[in-house]
Amino acid sequence: MDDVTQFTPNLARYEALMEVVRNRLTSRAFRPDIPVPREHIEMVMEAARHAPSGANAQPWHYIVVTDPAVKQQIADYFVAEASKRAKLKMKFPTPNYRGLATAPGFVVVAADFRFVRAFPVLLDGSDLDKQYQANAERILLQSVAASTMSAHLAAAALGYQVWWVTAIGQEEAQKSLRPLLGVPEELAIIDIMLFGVAAKPPYKRWKKTLPQIVSWDKFDMKNYMTLDEIDEWVRETRPKVMYRDEAKVD
Repeated sequence: MDDVTQFTPNLARYEALMEVVRNRLTSRAFRPDIPVPREHIEMVMEAARHAPSGANAQPWHYIVVTDPAVKQQIADYFVAEASKRAKLKMKFPTPNYRGLATAPGFVVVAADFRFVRAFPVLLDGSDLDKQYQANAERILLQSVAASTMSAHLAAAALGYQVWWVTAIGQEEAQKSLRPLLGVPEELAIIDIMLFGVAAKPPYKRWKKTLPQIVSWDKFDMKNYMTLDEIDEWVRETRPKVMYRDEAKVD
């Protein structure tokens, strides 16, 4: 009889990972008196470097900001953007973006969308090509998100708290932030990752249960929401779960 190699899952390693995953908590104010040494920033970036990406294109670049004046200028931009959103009556629960300037670890994430060429595209301007281009952009964004999350988990593993700032898709944001960081026009700034020692204890936010997000073999229609139900969730539930301790969510 042939020997059968038995696979034994490494549960201890899994639990160690989940300890980090569960405790990657968001903080929006950091202690500026406790610096993040360059060595730790490079460790976080090393985790980002090893992330998977479509076609192994690695279409990301990270700019580590250490200049307090530049941090303040970026924070000022977000404060102004939040004010603009309020005037537009978007009714979006907005954090205090002034906390950006306090982050000892400050990393801007840029994506090179020209790397959609690494994925299945025709590059002939046809309607079919537009469909492939749209899919290629999804692949690219998923790739950058995987790299960024790897960095988040590395920072959490070191014991830091993290803030993921994403509201920078508008062209006005690109025009405002690119010159501060010397980012070429061909690249898009899509995220900012902040980390450090939290100024106050962070809290765990509400998460959906496993049955609410996992279906087996076919999509579980119990988890399907109509557009009206989503609108109701945004109106009634979103304010309770965005910036509130899960223990205080009804």
